[in-house]
Amino acid sequence: MALDGIFLSCVKNELEHLIGSRVDKIAQPSREEIIITMRTRGGTEKLMLSASANSARVHITKESVENPKVPPMFCMLLRKHFGNGKLLDIRQDGLERILYFDFEAMNELGDMVKVTLAAEIMGRCSNIIIINADGKIIDSIKRVDLEMSGERPVLPGMNYTLPPKSERLDFRSCTREELSAALEAMPDADLAKTLVKVFEGVSPIVAREWVFYAAKGDQIRKSELTADILDRLCFALKKSADELADSSNIYTVVKDKDGLLKDFAFMNISQYGALMVTKPLPNACAVLDYFYSERDSVSRMKQRSADLYKLLLNTTDRIARRTEAQKLELAESEKRDELKLKGDLISANLYRIEKGMDRITVENFYDENCPMVEIELDKRLTPSKNMQKYYAEYRKLDTAEKILTERISQGEEELAYIDSVFDALTRTKSEDEVNELRMELAEQGYLRANKLKGKPPKSKPPLEFTSPDGYTILIGRNNIQNDKLTTKLADKTDIWLHTKNITGSHVIIRTNGETPPDETILYAAGLAAYHSKAKNSSQVPVDYVNVKYVKKPSGAKPGKVIFTNNRTVYVTPIDPYTNE
Repeated sequence: MALDGIFLSCVKNELEHLIGSRVDKIAQPSREEIIITMRTRGGTEKLMLSASANSARVHITKESVENPKVPPMFCMLLRKHFGNGKLLDIRQDGLERILYFDFEAMNELGDMVKVTLAAEIMGRCSNIIIINADGKIIDSIKRVDLEMSGERPVLPGMNYTLPPKSERLDFRSCTREELSAALEAMPDADLAKTLVKVFEGVSPIVAREWVFYAAKGDQIRKSELTADILDRLCFALKKSADELADSSNIYTVVKDKDGLLKDFAFMNISQYGALMVTKPLPNACAVLDYFYSERDSVSRMKQRSADLYKLLLNTTDRIARRTEAQKLELAESEKRDELKLKGDLISANLYRIEKGMDRITVENFYDENCPMVEIELDKRLTPSKNMQKYYAEYRKLDTAEKILTERISQGEEELAYIDSVFDALTRTKSEDEVNELRMELAEQGYLRANKLKGKPPKSKPPLEFTSPDGYTILIGRNNIQNDKLTTKLADKTDIWLHTKNITGSHVIIRTNGETPPDETILYAAGLAAYHSKAKNSSQVPVDYVNVKYVKKPSGAKPGKVIFTNNRTVYVTPIDPYTNE
């Protein structure tokens, strides 16, 4: 796992400033997550502890997470034992993936006692355990009985014991000889996987990066290890150890080209080349907060809005199929001119046609070359009736073209609207925002109003940011808010921005009657690109214009506007939450 013992030691060092602070609040937003708000001299900071199998971690968080109305029992137990407690120390055994938080708190008798909170970061075996001064378990966020683990049960009243571990090397202090001997004792396998087994607290991505450097861009097996590669490997280990010692290491998040988060490390990552995108962050806690908050929020919102995703996908598919069928029908209507021509030629040659004929060949005098044209006839009809039949088919297709053109335009506009709702749904971060989209879809007739349960959601204000030049920038969260922001909240002299022909939010620069500098417009354009479907692209076109040139067409769907006098800039999306 990416959160290895080395990374956890970096987190421990960053958390040491909390020593001496007191517990202010304790919350349990989900079954396996705890947030402890610590009161320090400089204010309050939130300590996140998670025992989730796929996102176990410990770090300072700045995320605001919705808490259940009724706190779970484990949360109440934490409040009982740690309420207003003072943090005495943070401990880690070597590079083990366990942090111990020692607190001094008052028990039910009024005596000051020592209580320890152990955060074990071990994949599916991760846990958060309360330990008293005698080393006995008070309780844990995940109880482990004898059926689940006969080797190390975790139950109230039992003595706390360390998880079983094997003897491994500490990469920070091992010598070339120790490493060579340890590798010699291991069976032949991928060298990076072997290093994970040899060293304590090393994740696969770190081991692969060391091998990538040592083997000059390759991933090799242990049997391919030469003296030169071993020397380079030892140099890479020492370089990483020195960077950790003097805090000069580079904390990095790895994303794929679609912007999906893949991994993180305490060093610069080069092993993926152009296949992945790396993003540096200032410290270990910032990496964990960014990585897991974004990933978990997306996962959490997808669970809560799974029915909306299904509705939007089905609606998109239905409209797309209908529009495609209409386009095929429209293509058929292009034959109408040929039908009119045949009607005209029959009219001009009525004297040559007799009832009972099934076809006639006549001169097309409408063409300067006067080619011969064969016209099929219905032998049951008179010549005049055959002429009227061709004219009737012509009028039918002519009318169909006008209707189909309008319906196709409406279908494409409807697809664009559904796409805008889908885009807004992918950016929701709270249940209220999801419910606002439910209400919008109900108002537009895509969702039954009787499916909306409970009180109407509390509408959140537009997102607000400040440009480097001090100008306020507002961003709509959904289509209804986009309309309100552009047509009601914005002044005529404010600047409106939107990605060009790309689904996204409306963005407003509050100008206060001034002309903002180009830097502010580029910054706002970067925010507009980030809050759009093109957030993972580069060189995104963004239109901008004064609000007075933006109009809402009568009867248009939410979020739809027209504008003139606009200019376009090409920008890279700016993530305002990491200042990049």
